[in-house]
Amino acid sequence: MGIPEPLLASVYNELRRLAAYQLSGERRDHTLQATALVHEAYLRLAGQSGGQWQDRLHFIRVASEMMRRVLVDHA
Repeated sequence: MGIPEPLLASVYNELRRLAAYQLSGERRDHTLQATALVHEAYLRLAGQSGGQWQDRLHFIRVASEMMRRVLVDHA
């Protein structure tokens, strides 16, 4: 099960803003940029089976946590 396209389109800008915020706390020479962080989190979320989100806010919270995991893995 992937992420529904209308849901992703409606939250993309907010996810980029959250990614930029999360990256602001990282070292200056970090190689990931906000767009890449959002895309990597998307790939991980899309690869999960059974991803069912209660609503838009729930999806954003799960995606934000996944971006944090990407940053941890990247470190």
